[in-house]
Formats: sequence, C-alpha cells, structure tokens
Amino acid sequence: MRNFDELSEKEIMALAIGNEEEDGRIYADFAEGLRADFPASAKVFSEMAVEEGEHRRRLLDLYREKFGEHIPLIRRQDIRGFVQHKPIWQIRPLSIEVTRSQAQLMEAETQRFYRLAAARSTDASIRKLLGDLAEIEAQHEMTADRLVAENVPTDIAAEERETQRRMFVLRVIQPGLAGLMDGSVSTLAPVFAAAFATAQSWDAFVVGLAASIGAGISMGFAEALSDNGSLTGRGAPWIRGGICGLMTTLGGIGHTLPFMLQNFWTATVVAIAVVIVELAIISWIRWKYMDTPPLSAAMQVGFGGALVFATGILIGAS
Repeated sequence: MRNFDELSEKEIMALAIGNEEEDGRIYADFAEGLRADFPASAKVFSEMAVEEGEHRRRLLDLYREKFGEHIPLIRRQDIRGFVQHKPIWQIRPLSIEVTRSQAQLMEAETQRFYRLAAARSTDASIRKLLGDLAEIEAQHEMTADRLVAENVPTDIAAEERETQRRMFVLRVIQPGLAGLMDGSVSTLAPVFAAAFATAQSWDAFVVGLAASIGAGISMGFAEALSDNGSLTGRGAPWIRGGICGLMTTLGGIGHTLPFMLQNFWTATVVAIAVVIVELAIISWIRWKYMDTPPLSAAMQVGFGGALVFATGILIGAS
C-alpha cells in the first residue's frame, strides 16, 4: 500500500474519479437491494448515486484538461488510511439502518479525502474543484436528510420500519424460535430417559450432547432446504438454516450441561431449573414477536414441555 502523501496530483485526481465511481455504484446497489421492500429509501439512494455521477463527470472533465485521456488505476484499497468497506454481498439482507450508516461513513471519509487533497494541490483549478467537492460532501448529510424528508414522509417511514420488523421476524426470529423449541423440547425425552435409566450424570450428558448436535444438524438442513426465500422473502436459506441449527443445538445443550456435575440428583435438579428457564424464554419470544397472548404462550409451551419431560422420565424409570 502507498501513503497518501506520496501521490502526485494526477494520481490524486485518478483516485478521486475512482472513488466517485465506486461510491455511485455502491449507492445504486443500495437502491437495488432496498427497492422491493423499501421503495422510498431506494429512491433516496438512487438520487445520491446520480449526484456521485455528477461529481465524477466534473473530475473527469478537469482531468482530461490537465492530464489527457489515460487514467491510471489507483483504488482506495491501495492507499493507507482509507476505510475498507464491506462488499454488498457481505451485508445482505440490506436494512435501512445499515445502508444509511454506511452512507454516512462514506460521505465523511470522502469529505476528509477531498480536504487533504485540496491542501496538497498546487494547481489552482484542481485545488478549487477539490475544495468545492469537499464542501459538497460536507453538505451531503443535509442533502440526504432532505431526500429522506421528500421521499420518506413519516407515514412511509413508519411503514418501512414495520416492514423491517416483519422481515426480521421472518428471517431471524421464526427459524431461531423453531430451532430453540425443537432443541429445548424434543431433547428432553432422551436426556431425562437416559438420566433415570442409568442414574449416571455422564451417561445423560453424552446422550444429551449427541441429541442436541444431531438435532441441530437435522433442523439446520431441514430449514435451509424448505424454502429458498425467493417468493416468501425469508432471506438466504443458508443463513436461516444456520440460525435454526444453532438455536436447536443451544436449546438442547442448555439442560444437558448440568449433567456434567458428578452428583446425579444435583445435576437433575439444576437441569430441571434450566428447562423451566428455557420454556419461559420461548414463551416470552412467542409473546414478544409472534403476537401470542402471554398466558396462552406460557400454557402451550409449558404443556408441551411437560408432556415430553414426563415421557422421558417414564421411559427412563420403567
């Protein structure tokens, strides 16, 4: 990587042109990624992409006048001090908060770059253009606020927040809750059956560990293969599958870990306490995100958990 103070004016101008082109394409990608779910915010980023294109045109015109047609390839990742932006595919699914935060970071970085570049320039016309662009970037936050005010009024902003909440429920809460319920409830029977059949904590731990990991793998693949998200909007299948599989494993591991205690009855009592906490968490999530009445959620989850728990004890003690 090179230091910024090693660049010539020609290279600084080439870097500025490349930055404006890249920023414009990022804003266009933001707009495309938000268009289906947040059309008003997508329009904001489309207009910001157009502004970046106008900056690039002004830089190109002056560059041709000063240095000719050839533009050396200099990218921000080649220069020390620039923030390394994540590619769009690494921050999908896009959210309003993430895109606007990324845009603010980009504008602040570009403003600083233009001010430093203008301070180093000895050519009056280049210095003026870079200084003007620094001022424009400083005003971009207000421009973004204006575009948001024009395109995202209060009622649409509230609707977008609700849409984002629903997407979060579809893509994260639902697969996570399904996994947590399966891991917490379905592994109760084998864990406690093994515990009461052998009266050995370690045997129960081994069975619980195997059941939890196996259920996590099974649920993860089942969730990932059930829906590719193209029509339902539930997001990338491998992300949902990973969430579901991880939460399934965690749900089973929770009441398995107490059986690492050597004393069987102490381990059993602690495991039962953990089960109660797990069922309470599941009930809370169902009430908080799935609009299930709290009493109904507690009764449904508690009744199902009690049946599986009793089944495990009866089979293990028989």
